[in-house]
Amino acid sequence: MVSPASRLLSVAALAALVFAAPGMALAQNGRIRGVVRDAGGDPLSGVTIRAQGVGAAHRATTGSDGSYSIANLSPGSYSVSASIPGLRTQAQQNVQVRADAETVVDLVMQAVQLEAVTVTAMLREQRLADVPFSIAAPTEQALRIRGADNIEAVAANVAGFSVQNLGPGQSQAAIRGASSGQIARDQPGVKEEVGAYLDESVISLSLFTPDLDLFDVGRVEVLRGPQGTLFGAGSVSGTVRYISNQPEIGVSRTFGEVGMNSIDGGDPGSVAKLGFNAPLGDKAAFRVVGYSTRTGGFMNAVQPTLRVNDAVNGSGRAGLRAALRIGPTEHFSITPRVVYQQVKADGWNRIDAFNILANPFTTTRDSITLGPREQYTQIREPFSDKFLLADVNLQYDLGSMKLTSVTSYTHRDILVVRDATALTSSVTGGTLRLPEPIYTLDSPLNDATKSKVWTQEIRLSGARNRVRWVIGGFYSKNTRDYGQDLSDIGFDTAAAPILGAPYGFSKGLRAPKDHLFWSSLHNDLKQGALFGEATYSVSPKLDLTAGLRYYNFTETRGLIFDGIFTNDNTGSALVTDTTSTKANGLAPRFIASYKVSTSVTVNAQASRGFRLGGVNDPLNYPACQGTDSATFSGHKSWDDQTVWNYEAGVKSDVFGGRGTINVSAFYMDIHNLQLNVTAGSCSSRLVFNAPKARSQGLELEVTAAPTRHVDFSFSAAVNDSKLQSTDTAGNNDVISGIRSGNRLPSVPKIQLTGSLTYGWDVSQGSRLSVTGSFQHVGSRFTAINDQGTGVCSAATPLSSCPFGIVDLDRFAEAGQATIGGPLTDTLFTFKPELPAYTLVNVRVGLRRSSWEVGLFANNLTDERALLALDRERGTRARVGFLTNQPRTFGVSLRFDY
Repeated sequence: MVSPASRLLSVAALAALVFAAPGMALAQNGRIRGVVRDAGGDPLSGVTIRAQGVGAAHRATTGSDGSYSIANLSPGSYSVSASIPGLRTQAQQNVQVRADAETVVDLVMQAVQLEAVTVTAMLREQRLADVPFSIAAPTEQALRIRGADNIEAVAANVAGFSVQNLGPGQSQAAIRGASSGQIARDQPGVKEEVGAYLDESVISLSLFTPDLDLFDVGRVEVLRGPQGTLFGAGSVSGTVRYISNQPEIGVSRTFGEVGMNSIDGGDPGSVAKLGFNAPLGDKAAFRVVGYSTRTGGFMNAVQPTLRVNDAVNGSGRAGLRAALRIGPTEHFSITPRVVYQQVKADGWNRIDAFNILANPFTTTRDSITLGPREQYTQIREPFSDKFLLADVNLQYDLGSMKLTSVTSYTHRDILVVRDATALTSSVTGGTLRLPEPIYTLDSPLNDATKSKVWTQEIRLSGARNRVRWVIGGFYSKNTRDYGQDLSDIGFDTAAAPILGAPYGFSKGLRAPKDHLFWSSLHNDLKQGALFGEATYSVSPKLDLTAGLRYYNFTETRGLIFDGIFTNDNTGSALVTDTTSTKANGLAPRFIASYKVSTSVTVNAQASRGFRLGGVNDPLNYPACQGTDSATFSGHKSWDDQTVWNYEAGVKSDVFGGRGTINVSAFYMDIHNLQLNVTAGSCSSRLVFNAPKARSQGLELEVTAAPTRHVDFSFSAAVNDSKLQSTDTAGNNDVISGIRSGNRLPSVPKIQLTGSLTYGWDVSQGSRLSVTGSFQHVGSRFTAINDQGTGVCSAATPLSSCPFGIVDLDRFAEAGQATIGGPLTDTLFTFKPELPAYTLVNVRVGLRRSSWEVGLFANNLTDERALLALDRERGTRARVGFLTNQPRTFGVSLRFDY
């Protein structure tokens, strides 16, 4: 029998077991506590505190006295961060938590300062304010509140950076006015003027710079002026770098965005984006983001039956970025990554001002006056772009030195479809005078581009005593295949009897029957380079930098042209050609940076950039009229373009470090400027070298957050870029507008952008903000041709006929009527100089620590901007303008857990 004492002892033992076990577990854990204050020392309530160790994150929110506490933390190392809308997130790394102990972490929140952004413009981490030349680095958040979601909108928010919209997926970037103007799809040998990078990998492709989604892109760095020393040939006027967020070891996050929008007079759009960062133990992490966006169409297309198809230019973009970071030791890391993006568009954002098949002057065809956002088409004009990037970034810390290796492979597959019925009819109906049932046959023109690029860069960087340096080598192999196919199904059967040619006469050795033009071009480019740059601190105030790049490249171009549009008779001709070109040279850079005080730095720079030359394609002689064949012949290739850039600037802190004012002045001396020209009536494009040009200007950037409630930014660029030499034919007629004093194309003289945000707390941890922003872009020309001569009546001397006046009877001979004639007028006029425009955006956002909802209105005033001039066969077949998206309202929800 158990005694009462024994029973009591058993109960006590059981109680000790029950209550002591949790106590033992708690004794193994610790906690973090502290107080969060603002810069003035006042406690901040509603601040989200996050303690991230190995595994899940732990959260807390500060109380009214600014204090917080996170308990039950396993012993180990933690990252502690504090975030609240309107202030910069603060973090403290390597916070050690010990068993049954308390760690105190107090944090002070600071106002958001753009200059606190860390950039890698000189291939090493620096504060934006410490980079000794002109650079902008708008963050993902700054771009989002300004309504910028593509490269064109990024450019509108950065002084001195312009991107010319040339149709779906097609753009021409320029920095500081060193621009050649419009690049056409059938110029695959033309090189980039602005280098484009995704982190460390080159993604440049002339005309088709990938318009990457900015989701989970931390910032976009815009490096103004030639960057040839560190970034090579494609950076003759500057470099743009998308800096994505990298996998974070020891951090678990889920983030995303969903939204809807509605275009005034167009179709609705949608946004869906999701990302994860997942730790894989304590030595690796995986980060993946996926996104899908749909932009509604807003252009209407009039058909031959006068039926109107609405919203024909809708588009979609979907992609995936996945990266794995492995850090087996604190000195070594390797990050393989795959990026895939596919862009599709249903049509073009083109306004037709004149179309040879649909205009108000015709009498024997329907007289058509197109509306402010209308075009005339007979067939669909789809666009698709498949972009694949696979790269590996390897970094090894050797103590006093750091080794970096970047290997990348890029593959692009692009198909552009144009309704070339107007172009074809200007030849078949205008030049050959075939009847309407033939010249109105549907004529889709398929432009296919496939590009494969391998690059390898290895560099070693280090710092010792007063010297910081980097040396490296670069190699790339670029193959680009391009082809055109112009089909005119039914042409042979209908046209052969009229032309007295045998049935099937359009069928060549390569071109199928009824295919009037067919081409295949192959460009093979190899480039190698060695580079180095060093910065020497002469004193605590004075830094001197010198760098040099040696480059060597070879390019081989092979082509095949076939079809009846390739010669001057009704027989088929096969044109083949293989041409090579090569060059080498040096690209130096010199920089001096002097700290006048702790808040003012003066910088000066001289740098050289280069753009590789190439080989021109043969003229399409059958389409040439008058003296055009003689004027544009004899230009088999074009030379390297070189630029010397001289600049001086001041960077200063204001408002006690809560604002900055940066001013830069520059002068660019350009030699052998590569100008893209339309070869008159020949339906061909060529590249000419203009011996001398210059670009000079001023850039101003102001950013400030003087209080916790106000944040504003403003930037301005004034650019004066002109030709300083004239290219003339033997009779002294200026070729294609290449005349001394003419403006360089695609560059506005004035560019302004600004934003103002006012935010206030509406409850504990909740903040409401209202942002207004604007972008003003001055007038500009699309191509150098636009300042040349036009096609007036026969009685008007060509030299006195400005571009923008088109003779409507240019195909009439011996009393015969032109297409749709007799016409009610003889001249059509338009303004080739694109007018200035201003876009205004407004956004209202409500933000908490882990989510944000926003209502926005982009292009609030519904400005119809003319972005580029679009022409077919010089202007003889069609004149149109690319235009922007109308007023758009939307809502978005972002979350981050």
